[in-house]
Amino acid sequence: MAQRGRPIVRVTVSPSERTTLEQWARRRTTAQGLAQRAQIVLACAAGQSNSDVAAAMRITRQTVGRWRQRFVAKRLDGLLDEPRPGAPRRITDAQVERVIIDTLEKLPADATHWSTRSLAKERDLSHSTIGRIWRAFGLQPHRSETFKLSRDPLFVEKVRDIVGLYLAPPDRALILSVDEKSQIQALDRTAPILPMTFGSPERRTHDYRRHGTTSLFAALDVATGKVIGECHRRHRSQEFLRFLETIDATVAPALDVHLILDNYGTHKTPRVRRWFARHPRFHLHFTPTSASWLNLVERWFALLSQKQIKRGAHRSVRELETTIREYLAITNEAPRPFVWTKSADEILTKVARFCQRISNPGH
Repeated sequence: MAQRGRPIVRVTVSPSERTTLEQWARRRTTAQGLAQRAQIVLACAAGQSNSDVAAAMRITRQTVGRWRQRFVAKRLDGLLDEPRPGAPRRITDAQVERVIIDTLEKLPADATHWSTRSLAKERDLSHSTIGRIWRAFGLQPHRSETFKLSRDPLFVEKVRDIVGLYLAPPDRALILSVDEKSQIQALDRTAPILPMTFGSPERRTHDYRRHGTTSLFAALDVATGKVIGECHRRHRSQEFLRFLETIDATVAPALDVHLILDNYGTHKTPRVRRWFARHPRFHLHFTPTSASWLNLVERWFALLSQKQIKRGAHRSVRELETTIREYLAITNEAPRPFVWTKSADEILTKVARFCQRISNPGH
């Protein structure tokens, strides 16, 4: 019987084309449309008819026929998206450059930074155009961050010492990141907190009542993520000594203990120095001044504040301390260590680049 309808164009693919088509069809990062077209061409090259391919892929025969024809005519380039029709671009490169220069090098007369509308008025463009340009080049004039550089004369040596402990801890030793979160306030709202409901977030009064403060002494085990913690109503060397006794009683006697500490005065009083002299297994490593980011326990303090303190309501210091102890217990039930990734050289190189930027006279 003679074949009815339009004759089917035969599809053949070279080995290199087949490799590319199979990569497009399998790779997760390939656009969905391109992956489908690659599968259509591979099926057609296997000798399947348009109807068979359409039924297997749940698409129309017309779609299969279109991409069969496109591949035969233009090969792999025929499967790529063609330029879409639309209005020509109205914003020139010179205008984009002017917006970027104004954003980076000029300030409005009535403000400390540009808004999309103020710069749009300055450049005679729409505020949505300014917003698109800013997003394309990662510019955010509304945001501002702070920084603090350490002036410690032994900054380099201390960075190398502490980062070395994180990345290559000594054998038969416990690395503890130690610090105090002082003056944690027990705050209660002046009215009950209204819980979240459908279409409405949790609501609370802006004012609060103070019920006293407590200080948390904490030692983070860098290797395991476990935390030794105690709450004390005052924050003096006496309380720090009590916490040291707790650490000494908790850590196995056979292990050396390396403490990473900041330069707070309670860590260096004569009584504290005498205690360390009587306990030679304790080794002290002080962070540089104004470099608390080197102390990993600060990251755990941030989690404590985020998860328990900032949005919590506590009617007494005892209630606040109970909350902190409960969070300590939860942490130690399933501890997860913080993994330090930057080497000392990477940190020092980054600090050096930043110092060059801020010391440039033309900045």
